[in-house]
Amino acid sequence: MAILEFALLAFTSIVVITEPSSTIPEFLALTKDLDAGERRRAARKIAAVSFIVLAFFALTGHLLFVVFNITHGAFTIAGGILLINVAFGMFRPKKEEHSSHEHEEIAVIPLAFPLTAGPGAITTVILLTAQASDLLETSLVYAAISAAMLIVYVGLVYSSKLVKGLSNKVFKVLPSFISIFILAIGVQFIINGIINVATPFLAG
Repeated sequence: MAILEFALLAFTSIVVITEPSSTIPEFLALTKDLDAGERRRAARKIAAVSFIVLAFFALTGHLLFVVFNITHGAFTIAGGILLINVAFGMFRPKKEEHSSHEHEEIAVIPLAFPLTAGPGAITTVILLTAQASDLLETSLVYAAISAAMLIVYVGLVYSSKLVKGLSNKVFKVLPSFISIFILAIGVQFIINGIINVATPFLAG
């Protein structure tokens, strides 16, 4: 049962924090001059680069605890605060950004990083990897990253059709709706961190 709960937490957290609807407006704006094939290649590159970034931090994130002598509880609380900040940031309207990069570069910056594999997503995978108790749970984190990137890729490839199928009101409300889940995840991380920090003192 614990494995199923961790799997649900991993998939839900990573998929929600990397959901493509918040990136679709920027993707459509920055790739408006590309044809369908070029846009598909850009989406594939965004997903691939984002996977590499998140997998890298999932793999090396534990090193941060050793090098800087950070407890898992303290980092969980800090990560929860960051996720809450990300959630509140999604409520605020974004200013339109104009990139000076060439078309082959925009898939990396800013679309892959920091829009898809941003601070919130990086923090999430580090926290999940830190909470994994064995190799199976650790592998579930990488599986969740893969699933999330597949969703991102499909969402970006079909973004133009998705936008046509949704009303402007629904498209504007969706990021706010998703931010509620990110906010809840952040609060839960803080609760878990407080429990983790307090447990040794209560036991003693």
